[in-house]
Amino acid sequence: MSDVYDASQIQVLEGLEAVRRRPGMYIGSTSPQGLHHLVWEIVDNAVDEALAGFCTRIDVVLHRDGSCSVKDNGRGFPIDLHPKLQRPGVEVALTVLHAGGKFGMGSYKVSGGLHGVGASVVNALSEWLEVNVRKDGAVYTQRFSRGKPLGDLQETGKTKEHGSIVRFLPDAEIFEDIRFDQETVANRLREMAFLNAGLMINLSDERTGEERRFQFEGGIASFVRYLNRNREELHPKPFFCSVERDRVQIEAALQYNDSYKDTVLSFANTIRTHEGGSHETGFKSALTRLLNDYARRNGILKEADDNLSGEDVREGIAAVISVKLEEPQFEGQTKTKLGNSEVRGLVDQVVGDGLGSFLEENPSIARRILDKCLQAQRARDAARKARELTRRKSALEISSLPGKLTDCTSKDPSESEVFIVEGESAGGSAKQGRDRRFQAILPIRGKIINVEKARLDKALSNEEVRSLITALGTGVGEEFDISKARYHRVVIMTDADHDGNHIRTLLLTFLFRYMPQLIDTGYVYIAQPPLYLVKKGKSEKYLYDDDELERHLQEIGRDNVVVQRYKGLGEMNPDQLWDTTMNPETRTLLGVGMHDAIEADQVFTILMGDKVEPRREFIQENASMVRNLDI
Repeated sequence: MSDVYDASQIQVLEGLEAVRRRPGMYIGSTSPQGLHHLVWEIVDNAVDEALAGFCTRIDVVLHRDGSCSVKDNGRGFPIDLHPKLQRPGVEVALTVLHAGGKFGMGSYKVSGGLHGVGASVVNALSEWLEVNVRKDGAVYTQRFSRGKPLGDLQETGKTKEHGSIVRFLPDAEIFEDIRFDQETVANRLREMAFLNAGLMINLSDERTGEERRFQFEGGIASFVRYLNRNREELHPKPFFCSVERDRVQIEAALQYNDSYKDTVLSFANTIRTHEGGSHETGFKSALTRLLNDYARRNGILKEADDNLSGEDVREGIAAVISVKLEEPQFEGQTKTKLGNSEVRGLVDQVVGDGLGSFLEENPSIARRILDKCLQAQRARDAARKARELTRRKSALEISSLPGKLTDCTSKDPSESEVFIVEGESAGGSAKQGRDRRFQAILPIRGKIINVEKARLDKALSNEEVRSLITALGTGVGEEFDISKARYHRVVIMTDADHDGNHIRTLLLTFLFRYMPQLIDTGYVYIAQPPLYLVKKGKSEKYLYDDDELERHLQEIGRDNVVVQRYKGLGEMNPDQLWDTTMNPETRTLLGVGMHDAIEADQVFTILMGDKVEPRREFIQENASMVRNLDI
């Protein structure tokens, strides 16, 4: 490294080179989540044409060669020469960062793709991209490779159609895996169709031959019904309002169900705002104020009673808030939070007016909703008292409690990990086999309570749940604080049988419902212990599923072979458990992510909720994917 630091050492990255050098700055990561972000950028551009009133249909195709194409019947990319750059508008949009038609007020009134980097970023991160523009009776085509034009825009035919087709192959040099997941794409397209009432979005997967259509005339009211499809609704008809105020289009829909969880989804210009923002804050404040006012006015809450909290009034709600505005202020290119302060008051006022009328016109529905809110309030008070038992006291030596946490010696959470282990026997092997410097062991006795069917106060009465919360250190629910996490790797390690799978699902349900930030942050993992040990002579090999076993037996022959099947982790010696499952140098851990919170919510509701029929259908649809069936 030179001691001299002068202007000659400052790099200037030309064109789209900066995107290829630091892709995470533009699409979040190079994981499957970042890969699918490429599709969202192009689809968002097509949806912007729909928002502008020029597009009624979008077709997305996952091609056999691994590429993806997005076709719309909008106006088509501009093909005339850019006045400053003297290149066709479509080429500029695909090769120049921050070049787009969404900065001024001429081409788009509202838009999700606001930063002008979407299409060009997709181009930069694709091995190749081809754009096809149908405009003014002609077809125009141009191809690119890793962001650079392979030739000029060419007129390649005649047509009566209008719109654009963008087809691209993600660059394997950039992404960890370039295979698109059909369900991930379908979930996003369904969401976009809900948010744009009447817009037809088709998905075709050439790899499987499957075709799906998404079109919902009911818009976000249909969205709410979809969110509640596996739950019992408290009222059959959702509340819905749609009002334009001060050049902001505001839509809100809600419907209560009999669960104990809330699902509040917010969108700005059809972009999901995962971290909420001013529109979501306005909705929540209106909901809390309106329900308290109604309860006071109608004698449901007495003068001496405490007000309902936001947590109380949101229990069991499924709600969608969608705003469309001319100049949204998003935090970052991935658009996770809306910052327009004026939107909060507008949403508060619109939802307040609409919901107030809804409650007055439907007193029986209002009563059912408020009865549930009051039950939630009582449970919250009980949970607050129970939560005191889970707070870690510095004077308490947890490791002295029988069957509970055996801590690691390191006090650095970033290097520490805790294994949540099924049973005392496996816990004993894990304690002996671990590296005590950075690995902690928390044995769980039996099955923890199913929190999908119980409020937090009931969950906190379960000793195993309290031990888990105390060990992790973050608190739970509204008090959760990720900065207090005592371990940055929480590893669920259960047997590979039916009971082990059930315990793992119960633990994941608890973490998803009450500590979702642990999953969002990437702290949760699932251990992969071997299912078999195969011995032939002096050679030994651990195998992790039936297919792997069969392939290995074919390779080595079946004579003089001893196959040991591990029914439980407790059958493994400490050194075997270390070598196969706990040693960072040799183990395999499955990271638990939340790429689609809506779909994850539905899966936990189906698997762990009260309705039997959706669970039966889920099992029948996914039976072919079962591994290591324990009979």
